[in-house]
Amino acid sequence: MLPLIAATYFMVSGGPYGIEDILGGAGFGRAILILLLLPLVWSLPTALMIGELAAAIPAEGGFYVWVRRAMGPFWGYQESWLSLTASVFDMALYPSIFALYLGALAPSLTADWRAYAWKLAVVAVCCAWNLRGAPEVGEDSVKLGALLLAPFAVFVVLGVWHGFAVHPAIAWGRPAAGAGISTALLVAMWNYMGWDNASTVAREVENPQRNYPRAMIYAAILTAFTYVLPLAAMAFGGLSPAGFTTGSWADAARSLGGQVLVWAVVAGGVICGVGMFNALMMSYTRLPIAMAQDGMLPRVLAKRNSRGVPWVSVLVCGVAWAAALQLPFERLISIDLILYGTSLLLEFVALVVLRVREPGLKRPFSAGNFVSACMLGVGPASLIGYALWASRNEKLGDPNTSFGNVSSLLFAVIIGLLGPVFYWVTTGAWRAEREQVRPPRPAPEAEG
Repeated sequence: MLPLIAATYFMVSGGPYGIEDILGGAGFGRAILILLLLPLVWSLPTALMIGELAAAIPAEGGFYVWVRRAMGPFWGYQESWLSLTASVFDMALYPSIFALYLGALAPSLTADWRAYAWKLAVVAVCCAWNLRGAPEVGEDSVKLGALLLAPFAVFVVLGVWHGFAVHPAIAWGRPAAGAGISTALLVAMWNYMGWDNASTVAREVENPQRNYPRAMIYAAILTAFTYVLPLAAMAFGGLSPAGFTTGSWADAARSLGGQVLVWAVVAGGVICGVGMFNALMMSYTRLPIAMAQDGMLPRVLAKRNSRGVPWVSVLVCGVAWAAALQLPFERLISIDLILYGTSLLLEFVALVVLRVREPGLKRPFSAGNFVSACMLGVGPASLIGYALWASRNEKLGDPNTSFGNVSSLLFAVIIGLLGPVFYWVTTGAWRAEREQVRPPRPAPEAEG
């Protein structure tokens, strides 16, 4: 279970890296409040939903299989489409985090073309890493997580010590504009999403009926603690949140612990970029193989190596993500959030539909009675609705260009609507030859 917790942690969080804009937009008090309350409305309902479905249907392909089984192949395809298109925006970010913090260690290493070369290297290394298999990725995630969090453990201790020794004035609150709070909330949602990603490797998890629900809860608690404690330590140590943006952990570390702590925190940022990309690659590359086995994608994507890894899917996805590295997707968190959020809502719908259609399905873990299952999606749906509203005026890039003047919301809607088109293109030929689509594949037994 520990490797599953570690892999889930990297799929969702990867440490405090990425929460800097929450503090910069909201201040200490509001940022900590957001990071404490959001898991109750966003993470906990999602973890309970995933815990029930993963324990009941521990199939490779995870959330795609759940939605397909509940609502048919069309909606299963849309679930995968939304998840894979969101991954394009999401996965381009983590090699950028790697290059950003590597440049903080030695600027010459990432000057000019070298930054892009390092990003490509992250993709290539993680492809090779994933070909070793999910158990190895999970076990390595435990080691990476320990290395990543060790500098922040020192950071927290030094912040508390500084507060007691120097007695600085603690500025918990600060004036914050509505735009700052909105940005903080959207960034926090992005930092708390991805709980369903570990479900796609169910065949490679030992005793998934027991380990999935527990891993979700433990990973959620770990994520919240590793977000809140460093911010609290900064406040207690008297540091200012003004101008705190992505990469500013190095400046905070310099104020509390000097250059040695800076190097340690920056090294953790490098580990974060690799660890998150590696764990998420393990998740996303299992979707094409499950769809290929259902006849929705070319069968070649279902080929495995001697370790049972879908090597063709790993290589195809790796090439696609490498092609997107030069695009400015790191600024488009709202697009990632909208696409992912829509796929998440389909999973909540699948939870309720399966309760109605398959009441006799063995559920080793239950998210509560039927009313509770129906209410679980209310909080996440409300937050996703807020993300849609908040992104209504956000533009893709430079407003002086025709493409850059397109709103993020419209762009995300267009991508989502392409899902039915691609479903018709990729499945229409063989569906036309049959009177009805074959029933979903039975869930395979979990492999130890």
